[in-house]
Amino acid sequence: MSTTSTNSLLLVSRLLLSGMFVISGFQKLVDPAGTAGMITGAGLPAATLLAYAAGIFELVAGLAVLTGFQTRIAALLLAGFSLFTGLVFHSGAIAIPGFPDAANGLLTLFNSLMMMKNITIAGGFLALAAVGAGAYSIDARRGSVAIAA
Repeated sequence: MSTTSTNSLLLVSRLLLSGMFVISGFQKLVDPAGTAGMITGAGLPAATLLAYAAGIFELVAGLAVLTGFQTRIAALLLAGFSLFTGLVFHSGAIAIPGFPDAANGLLTLFNSLMMMKNITIAGGFLALAAVGAGAYSIDARRGSVAIAA
């Protein structure tokens, strides 16, 4: 594969991987209530504060990956974040009192899919951390990383 093709694919990878974190981070900052509820449900303290912290982290780290700034570090942090949130918030069965068993079963299935999505995204971020942002990035313009070949 040519250097141009590799760098183009890295740019597309950064766009695809960062998009949901930029959007999700912004949404958490605008309306942290849903995230705070999930944090409370997981038994963690200071739910609203953690929701804002998660929002800031997702927005800043997502923008770093998007622009290719400190990409390897941001990608490693987002991989860890994805694994943590997948295991803490998306593992286990859902059993909402008063819901029919079939509805709880479907919610459990969706929750399992969300956990698998988070684990898969972590893999994408680990690959990005391994190879760097590529030529179309702030990192490359600053000369702080080798350009992918």
